[in-house]
Amino acid sequence: MKKNMGTTDKIVRIILAAIVAGLYFTNIISGISAIVLLVLAGVFVLTSLISFCPLYTIIGLNTCAVKKEQ
Repeated sequence: MKKNMGTTDKIVRIILAAIVAGLYFTNIISGISAIVLLVLAGVFVLTSLISFCPLYTIIGLNTCAVKKEQ
């Protein structure tokens, strides 16, 4: 797997996952919507940790910084 996520993208995903977790544990969200959002938050965290998003591959998007060769 080639990395296709940049640092900013990873930070935004982790922050969004933390917000969803906070909303869930303070009982602001509940039911089916909470389960869907928690699964999405889990995917965000997982893809941030491995720096690879399968959806980006399908779309052809790459937010990873390109290293300059000298």
